[in-house]
Amino acid sequence: MPLTTTMTSTSSLRVSDKTAIGNRTIRKLKIRLLPWLFLLFVVAYIDRINIGFAALTMNHELGVSGQQFGIAAGIFFFGYFIFEIPSNLLLHKIGARIWMARILLTWGILAMATGLVRNLHQLYVVRFLLGVAEAGYFPGIILYLTYWFRRSERSQAVALFAAAVPIASIVGAPISGAILDHFHWMGVSSWRWLLILEGLPAIVCGLLTYFVLPSWPSEARFLTPEEREWLRAELADEEQQKLERHDYSVLQALVSGRVWYLIAINFGMMIGLYALIFWTPQLLKSFSGLYSNSTVGLLVMFPHLVGLVAMILVSLSSDRHLERAYHAGVPGLVAGAALLLLGWFHSPMVVVALLSLLAAGVYSFLSPFWAIPSELLAGFAAAAGIGLMNSFANLGGFVGPYLVGVMSGWTGGIHSGLALAGIPLVISGSLLLLLPKEARSHRISSAAED
Repeated sequence: MPLTTTMTSTSSLRVSDKTAIGNRTIRKLKIRLLPWLFLLFVVAYIDRINIGFAALTMNHELGVSGQQFGIAAGIFFFGYFIFEIPSNLLLHKIGARIWMARILLTWGILAMATGLVRNLHQLYVVRFLLGVAEAGYFPGIILYLTYWFRRSERSQAVALFAAAVPIASIVGAPISGAILDHFHWMGVSSWRWLLILEGLPAIVCGLLTYFVLPSWPSEARFLTPEEREWLRAELADEEQQKLERHDYSVLQALVSGRVWYLIAINFGMMIGLYALIFWTPQLLKSFSGLYSNSTVGLLVMFPHLVGLVAMILVSLSSDRHLERAYHAGVPGLVAGAALLLLGWFHSPMVVVALLSLLAAGVYSFLSPFWAIPSELLAGFAAAAGIGLMNSFANLGGFVGPYLVGVMSGWTGGIHSGLALAGIPLVISGSLLLLLPKEARSHRISSAAED
């Protein structure tokens, strides 16, 4: 079990004392856990998306077409899909410290191996295996946060963790551009050095994770016994309330209509997210052959900076109002509209502005959306349900890049493919606004109780 009872009891404490203990505990959790989880996800995301920058020179050297690049970028998610639910169940069973260390080490090795491929088919194989290695990381951390944070803090915790998605591009884009322009050591292509060098941090972080990441609150030596007991009591009370309302078994979670409704929503959003991540470098490079790779890296940063700010503001508002559907749905509609408009405008300034709106929408969607399943499911049902949602929805990470690649081959440009990818985002945003009234009324009543 994630939580164990200690000798200390909070039943005799005054309300003011409990509040002080609670505030101190949450502050410690944010300082001790979130920065490390954030760093790990930055490393993970850079290894997942740096192929978008490598493509600026890799595609020519390996003879990769736009459609083939879409497959290479997206095939990652098939490996992710197959192994994600087993990975999440294993994390819940054996603990995050061991399992997260294993994930980091294996994906670091395979990320570096991507820089050694000699042809397109080897690229497909290594990208698929990279997805297998990383499977379960994101939903595993979403599950892990439910062991430590109450629902009133969870959206902010997810947002601080998920902020690694835009930060990975903000940090990784200029570094990747600089490597492509300046690293040609020993006659080895710069795109190979890009993939090899950016895979190393995952191995280092994997070794450190085993020693610094506690699996459960009962292992948290940075908390006092009094603080561990407060956290145990608070989370146990929320867990019991979830079981009383929905008491899902693992099987029920896997066949739940509501879970599949959320899968459909996230699938559409992932199409937009990975179209943005994998194709933005090539889109900006297409404006002018005079842009250096370093310049493209700097241009890529701006939309992600806008997305980061929007993401934090929306997550704070979502937690303050304890409302998720509108806080995720409206950004989804904004992102979809931005993608649709990318099909009509080819001015660099307008395109960067639309990419900024797209980034603001897809990043703002993440934290309020992922607060929804964690409020419905508990225990192994949460592990299975969250893993199922992320694994199926992330197939959108294949569909998005592949769709853009196919359309770019047909039309001779990226714009039409990006515009087509906007349609699923509009549908996803609309589905969130139409979330069944039972779910929305539950959240409203919970907010009233709090």
